[in-house]
Amino acid sequence: MRALMVQGTSSWAGKSLIAAALCRHFARRGLRVAPFKAQNMSNNARVVPGGEIGAAQYLQALAARVEPDVRMNPVLVKPEGMTRSQVIVRGVASPTMSQLPWRERSPHLWPAISESLHSLMAEYDLLVLEGAGSPAELNLMDTDVTNRRSAEEADAQVLLVTDIDRGGAFAHLYGTWALVGQDARRRVRGFVLNKFRGDPSLLPPAPEKLEALTGVPVLGVIPMFHHHLPDEDGAAMPPENVAAVATVAIVRYPFASNLDEFKLLEQIVQVRWARRRADLAGADIAVLPGSKNVGSDLEWLRATGLDEAVCARAQSGLRVLGICGGLQMLGRELHDPAGIDASGRGLGLLPLATTFHSQKLVRRAAIRFHDRLPEPWSPLAAKLVRGYEIRHGRTVELADTVAAIDGDLGWIQDAVLGITVHGLFEDAEVLGALFGRAPHHTLDSAIDAMTDVVVANLDMARIDGLVRAPGLVSNVRPE
Repeated sequence: MRALMVQGTSSWAGKSLIAAALCRHFARRGLRVAPFKAQNMSNNARVVPGGEIGAAQYLQALAARVEPDVRMNPVLVKPEGMTRSQVIVRGVASPTMSQLPWRERSPHLWPAISESLHSLMAEYDLLVLEGAGSPAELNLMDTDVTNRRSAEEADAQVLLVTDIDRGGAFAHLYGTWALVGQDARRRVRGFVLNKFRGDPSLLPPAPEKLEALTGVPVLGVIPMFHHHLPDEDGAAMPPENVAAVATVAIVRYPFASNLDEFKLLEQIVQVRWARRRADLAGADIAVLPGSKNVGSDLEWLRATGLDEAVCARAQSGLRVLGICGGLQMLGRELHDPAGIDASGRGLGLLPLATTFHSQKLVRRAAIRFHDRLPEPWSPLAAKLVRGYEIRHGRTVELADTVAAIDGDLGWIQDAVLGITVHGLFEDAEVLGALFGRAPHHTLDSAIDAMTDVVVANLDMARIDGLVRAPGLVSNVRPE
């Protein structure tokens, strides 16, 4: 068994997507490959057998063409406040770990990480590991289980990636290499410059000088390109879509979650993050997405005036959609006897009440909208959506309203629709019904296209040589 690890000089260096590209590359080469990230911090999660994992590792598993597994991201940290987070261990929320101070968690989390890592290593030909942030954070090195410790445990060869678009890339690479310590340095086998714009002829002699200083070669310069895949945290600025048939404004409150579910939408409409009242102007649909802290995000809505803007839209007959936590905000009442989120009043656009339970509901869901729905949501009638639910809230009606989906999963009041299930905008048929156009790229074809660009700009002969995994077929042509 061999292991290859992608570390970065910072967050947003491109670790997640490069790891996904390597997963697809080695899967094409005939290897049984799996992703692994010991600990991820993100409010973007996906439901897999056994619970939830970070959306990045879910995507990497799809890139590897294997079933996503809770072992691939054994620890997921979901921020709920500025100094508070929920800790997910092997797919399940752990109140005990969530209450521990950050520096006290690692010894308790490592057994689940180590067990997951070794069990995957026993089943797969190759593991592609992803680091977190930077391995050179001097204040966190004693508690870092995701970079150095995971690399050592897997005996992984490391590629160190930097975002050259930020500037200072060679200093970032050299500084990271210098600070990680001798044991970690010997694992760094290649540098990668990511998100490059401009003329590559301007780079020399910097790569050569960096190799002379460190002994580590630059193994690739990956250009800046649009890849149609969610970014590391699913929250990059949406690109301009000159062919957009509509505008969808998605309210970007501080603890918005599962924003990766809107990536496919960008191919059809102009997606706009809404942080102030004016951002809702002219939008065909306003979306309140999921939230990891409904009470706090409701306060933010009121502080920004977006609560009034959302209500004004609804009263004017303009479409408002709430998903999961967004649905809960659209209701009248929030009850929190377990101390999970917050009690208070919602926006009152749907006659609903939500009670937060200590036991989180995590499940895949296949929902079908009713055969007849009122305007302006009639295009969704009878549509089947395969999605997922991740929520502490249980929502019930306080007064008669239109059920959009059976089982207390969705309601309509005039122009307002609320649903508990994520994944509506990842269904091509739904997108076609709402906007008259299907996306050009599927998730899988986007993974293929992204991989083609990444591997074309890396020295894959040398990277393949780092792996030397059993079963690597050298003459297999990429699909």
